[in-house]
Amino acid sequence: MEIKKRRRRTGKKARRNRIIVILSGVLAVFAIVLVGAMMGWLLIGDRSKTPEEEAIEQEILFEASLEEEEEKNDEYINESTIDSIVKGGHTVSEALMQRPATVEMTPENTAEFAMIENCSINKSGKVEVIVTSDGIPKSDDKYYYLFEEAVYDDGIVEGSEPIAKVYKSDDTSFAVDLNKGAANSRLFSKFQVAVKMDDKYVSISHAKYITNPGACAGYSYGGMQHRSIKGLLPDPLRIGELADLGCQYATYNIPLNHILVTSGGIPYTYGGVTYHFNAQIMNDYDHLFTRLNSMGIDVAAIILNNASTAAYPEITHPSARSGSTAPYYMFNATNESGVKALAAIGSFLANRYSGSGHGNVSMWIIANEVNARKEYNYMTHTDVNTYTVAFTRAFRVFYNAIKSQNSAAKVYIPIDQRWTYNTEKTGDYDAKDVLDIFAASLSEYGNIDWGLAAHPYSFPNGNTAFWKSSKYVNHSDTTPCITMDNIEVLTNYMKRPEMLDTSGNVRSIILSEIGYSSTSGQDLQAAAFAYAYVKMEKNGYIDALMLSRQTDAGDEIAALGLALGLQTTGGGKKHIWNVFKYIDTDKRNEVISFAYDIVGTTF
Repeated sequence: MEIKKRRRRTGKKARRNRIIVILSGVLAVFAIVLVGAMMGWLLIGDRSKTPEEEAIEQEILFEASLEEEEEKNDEYINESTIDSIVKGGHTVSEALMQRPATVEMTPENTAEFAMIENCSINKSGKVEVIVTSDGIPKSDDKYYYLFEEAVYDDGIVEGSEPIAKVYKSDDTSFAVDLNKGAANSRLFSKFQVAVKMDDKYVSISHAKYITNPGACAGYSYGGMQHRSIKGLLPDPLRIGELADLGCQYATYNIPLNHILVTSGGIPYTYGGVTYHFNAQIMNDYDHLFTRLNSMGIDVAAIILNNASTAAYPEITHPSARSGSTAPYYMFNATNESGVKALAAIGSFLANRYSGSGHGNVSMWIIANEVNARKEYNYMTHTDVNTYTVAFTRAFRVFYNAIKSQNSAAKVYIPIDQRWTYNTEKTGDYDAKDVLDIFAASLSEYGNIDWGLAAHPYSFPNGNTAFWKSSKYVNHSDTTPCITMDNIEVLTNYMKRPEMLDTSGNVRSIILSEIGYSSTSGQDLQAAAFAYAYVKMEKNGYIDALMLSRQTDAGDEIAALGLALGLQTTGGGKKHIWNVFKYIDTDKRNEVISFAYDIVGTTF
């Protein structure tokens, strides 16, 4: 029912009194809520207006204007308008009453008061950092601040400034530019949330990296469909034979001092720095990878750092630049120049080999047998945690660089067969220890979908009859070594919750290097491969194997007595040649039955 304003003083006064009674009630609620809100913000330490306070103030001003208009005009005010005003007041008051509790910051709860639930590239191409907390931290003002940290920083650098700020809440988010490829790229940074306390920035969260670098990739070119897991380390002079062998996978090394030059060649500017790649060598890789792909073979490329004194010394860890005769060295993620160089190398290679006309590499392996510090990933001896974290940081740079170019590529950490075989006295580390620290560190700063490239050679390597009892091999997760006799120990270990990928699945596992010597006889070598292959296939968690190698290596025979090839150095085909060729065909039984007597069982 409408209440018509009357010009008579008595009628006007009665109607005004009714509205005043209603509005007085509303204003009383607003006043109580406003006082409570102001006291809450004072407790937090911020005396400026919040969005809620601004809303209340606007409501009060609106009610005052209604009363003024009532005195000036003979218009109608209906009850629905009054109801809307009252409901609005209740909505604001309820929102304020539901604000999370303010929490006093203490030495015990400050460091991880808030949690970065997700740090990823969103659909708009920005870095989105989602933050949650149990309450709102008491601090100097009403803001959360976002800080960007380099790979090599351990906490907020003194004197640094935040890159964004948002109102504090128990559920909020930041969005900042990615700047992919630029000098100020955030693709390789980690992010941390802070508040201001006593006029200083104090971290209240654990740092997290971007976990989905593939969201900004220009390519999504994965591997081909294959009928088997069969692969090989090829002989570049005999590539044409791989088609006859029915090879499905191939590994190939990319030593960095082969492809990097100081000038000329193929220039590549990344992160504000121009790097140069040897044009002839890159063309050779182009031809090789394209040819392998044309035969239906997927490539796993191994990035090896043999460049400690070469064109770009910054790619080598400062503690690995002298004092060793090892062929390969720890990558450097300890400073800006090292991180930029690794990022540029990974980005250049992944971009070039993403099915863009130069061939495709679907699997990237970073370094060789990482736990073998002294032999294959040199760095001055230190504790296993320090060593592994150094590798983990470099690995994440390569991972983000590669995935940001080709989202479907896979990136692997390689380990040898020495699972718990304590070699610290000789300067190496247990593969299990390295793997545990690596996995935990990556999860702690933002889990990613890394894969495992294992080398389950016999131990010692010349023990071709791997199925025979050995003190180095048992079927528990504390076994000294993992060979093909107990390969299930490795795959079972990778089923553990802490080892699963970001979707809760078992990670990609490949056997990127495994082989058996014919030194003790070609039949024994062929039988070992046949038994191992069938075990791999039945295991069900191995995506690919790369047998080492297509052709015997003369230096390997001379130094280690290992003749691992399918053929001799002169090209003569061994017994294992036909076993390898037909083991994934309908001729399998025909070519492996000889091995039953040698192994002592049918398989």
